[in-house]
Amino acid sequence: MTLSTATLFVVPAQADSTLPVDGGALAQQWKAEHDSPAPEYPGRFPGDVDVQFDVPITMSDGTVLKANIYRPMDATGHPVTTPLPTIVNITPYTKFVSFIADVAQSIPWLSDALLELINRFDFAGTPFDSITDLTKVLGGGAGRAFGADRKIVQQGYTYVIADTRGTGYSQGDWKFLQDRETQDSTELIDWAARQSWSDGKIGMTGISYSGINQYKVAELNPPALEAIFPIEGSTDPINDVALPGGTLGAFGPVYIALVDLISNFPDPIGVLLGHLDLKWLVDRVNTPLEFFDLILAALSLNVDSIPQPLKDAIAPGASMRNALTDYHPDRIQVPTFAYGGWQDIFSSSNARSFQNLTGLGPDRKKLIMGDTYHANPGAHLGDPGAPPRLDVLQLAWYDHWLKGIDNGIDTYGPVVLKSQNGGWRVIDGYPGQPDIDYRRMYLSGAHTGTATSVYDGSLVPDPTSETTGFTVSPATGITGLCSRDSAVETIGALSLFNFCARDDRIHELGGLTFTSAPLTEETRLSGTANVHLLTSYENVEGDWAVTVNDVFPDGQSMVLASGQLAASLRAIDEDQSTRDGDGDLIHTVYKLTLDTRQPLVPGQPTAVDIAVNPMDAVLAPGHRLRVNVYASNFPRGFLAPPLLFDGGILNALDPQHILLDGNDPSFIKLPLNRPLP
Repeated sequence: MTLSTATLFVVPAQADSTLPVDGGALAQQWKAEHDSPAPEYPGRFPGDVDVQFDVPITMSDGTVLKANIYRPMDATGHPVTTPLPTIVNITPYTKFVSFIADVAQSIPWLSDALLELINRFDFAGTPFDSITDLTKVLGGGAGRAFGADRKIVQQGYTYVIADTRGTGYSQGDWKFLQDRETQDSTELIDWAARQSWSDGKIGMTGISYSGINQYKVAELNPPALEAIFPIEGSTDPINDVALPGGTLGAFGPVYIALVDLISNFPDPIGVLLGHLDLKWLVDRVNTPLEFFDLILAALSLNVDSIPQPLKDAIAPGASMRNALTDYHPDRIQVPTFAYGGWQDIFSSSNARSFQNLTGLGPDRKKLIMGDTYHANPGAHLGDPGAPPRLDVLQLAWYDHWLKGIDNGIDTYGPVVLKSQNGGWRVIDGYPGQPDIDYRRMYLSGAHTGTATSVYDGSLVPDPTSETTGFTVSPATGITGLCSRDSAVETIGALSLFNFCARDDRIHELGGLTFTSAPLTEETRLSGTANVHLLTSYENVEGDWAVTVNDVFPDGQSMVLASGQLAASLRAIDEDQSTRDGDGDLIHTVYKLTLDTRQPLVPGQPTAVDIAVNPMDAVLAPGHRLRVNVYASNFPRGFLAPPLLFDGGILNALDPQHILLDGNDPSFIKLPLNRPLP
């Protein structure tokens, strides 16, 4: 890196002050850097971008991965020869799809016209405002993070997008975040750092799966890796989405099927260029439907009949299980800028990423949490009063950590949150803010008259001496099809129906509701929560789902956070969980292994703790807080067939019971800045 490049556009970092949510004047400079590369400054290449398609890269075991390489071009129309820092994106969604996304955003008249057209359709304040939430993703910069951001290339970077082993046009079989795939990533980083067009400094980018991969690679701290920018990544996939609370989410099998489908088609550009890879074809013929043998094995009708290959795959220490559970963000020393969404399928570990990156100081780790789904990361970023766009932040992050430019991005945040039912705010950390205390709110049988549900109960600040019970059936849980959790599991598709995604009253028809008195002061909830229930069953298995809701004076009931639990998998992993000074769980992690499964004893009272995802919300005066309890939660989390039918087919429809007992009260432990009435 030359001195002229390192010192261009230097903006003094404001270390002694907090930047506003939108980044202020510094962010305007970041945006100018990204959007308008000026030719008079060294290290900027505002011309065309050269793309090398389908470049073969051989791994240590002989498997060949395929990549597209984007390089800036000089005034003569040739790729620049100056060694530049390199951005790497390793994706299962294929480099061809990334190229299409890149082209769609790089044709000036097309991309600009498309954005202008989309921005004209603003349904804010109407029953269709969720449409705007989804379309605004294009203006928030996530599209360029998914594809190849040519703007970054023009700012003096090389961009490498590679197909993950066994996906796209890369050889081998798909390893799904297992150790071999992580090794591939480190080898690809090392390869990129040694190329003549590289100065040896590597950054990583990517969304979803590619974000998870960034976390796994960064744990190893490869020497050449200087910064990562995971968008909607995860450091706990098993609890986030694969088996939340031991229940099975519909997203996982559908996702695997889609990746399998697109991976069985060769890269059209590679084929046109004559890159016919017979080894790729043989590999796909041998493994056309990766992991479907495990999915089919999960259709067993009881736990004892689960095939041994599936038992082996999910056993502690197995490569497949480790791909979902073996994460150590505390080992990461690489500067990390993370983006997540409260309604994302990975919201739990997204929100906790700042806290879990214990090896980094606040200048080296950043977190933005938007109120978004998995399908619309960054929606509304760049709007007035919101953080800068994701592509703008990403370039500023790379400029600082890969080029050494003092542009002030290290002083941004470090945590910027979109409060649910509130505005954006900047805080020092999340969760665990100094004004937040954990408090119990108890379930009571007293009617409130505020809900139409299976049972309308109360949420009160003091324990009661009531001895009663409430019954809810899995059959009534069919109302969960019209819920915010369904919108989450469909990565935002069902959010188009506001009467489901933003109003839980249809869903509540099938559950038990417990509602507080009206609030007299504005109240903030910020952090994780836990619902403790004393329960009873009529068979050996149970399925619980809970939501925490903000109830408006007009009756609208909006879900802030949710959780679920397969009752027989209730064993707590105390090493990973957190309890407060009273011994109550405030962050709950389950062991989720067959050998720690505890089948229920019909009629025997059983205490369960249900983890609730993180939240950050403002409840206005006159609003109420509500806890809803259901006996099923399809499609967000449902009992896998071996659990659902264990003990008999009809057990799937048996009702479940909550017991009120003064000696073991049922309650929710909430992170609040003041007591609730």
